[in-house]
Amino acid sequence: MDSSNKKAVLITGATRGIGYGIAECLAREGCRLALCGMREENAVTKELDHLRSLGGEILYCQADVGNACARQRMLDKIKDRFGALHVLINNAGVAPQARVDILEATEESFERLIHTNLQGPYFLTQSTARWMIEQRKNNPACPMCVINISSVSATTPSTSRGDYCISKAGVSMATRLWAARLAEFNIPVYEIRPGLIATDMTAAVRTAYDQRIKEGLLPQARWGTPADVGRAAAMLVRGDLAYSTGQVLMVDGGLTIPRL
Repeated sequence: MDSSNKKAVLITGATRGIGYGIAECLAREGCRLALCGMREENAVTKELDHLRSLGGEILYCQADVGNACARQRMLDKIKDRFGALHVLINNAGVAPQARVDILEATEESFERLIHTNLQGPYFLTQSTARWMIEQRKNNPACPMCVINISSVSATTPSTSRGDYCISKAGVSMATRLWAARLAEFNIPVYEIRPGLIATDMTAAVRTAYDQRIKEGLLPQARWGTPADVGRAAAMLVRGDLAYSTGQVLMVDGGLTIPRL
């Protein structure tokens, strides 16, 4: 299987924002999609129906990635429906409930972000990798991969969102760790690092960053879209960068290019 066609893909945080943009791109390529979200299924019917109309076979899994039992129930549900899982896309994440200077930040906010943004994806990768290794024994040639969605905040400090930055820096290291560990099984692990992406998570700062973009913040002077990230993920799912495990794919409009 040389393309993404009919691959079984799990996307967390898949019913809005970046995750939904990824799901749209992969649905168009005919993937079987397991979509993880926090809302009840009847609250995301419109989104699921749209993805089905694009050609994807859709399974919805309501689950909190930070909950070990919920993660296992989700994997069991995917196994019952698809019988296999070829790609894991760790996208689910939360922003701080309030932007607070790190001199005033709370442990409660830190624990919440680390639990959801780092601990949950880390151990979901562990469980999924064990399953992928078992599948590899039966089908040595089947393409598989893990994709972590991080943020430019993994390396660019924002002192009003220290907990978010640290959680994403952890995701970046997790990418390297899993890439090193899973290479012997020919399971590449990648990181997509988005910049300013127009989603509900960034809506609160839209006006401020509109002005900064006008002032030259980005070499490519526009907001990124979920589809920009989705197309990058689709390339990795297809196997176009099969010999590049551990690599970071920047989708940031040039934001992190050093400039004089």
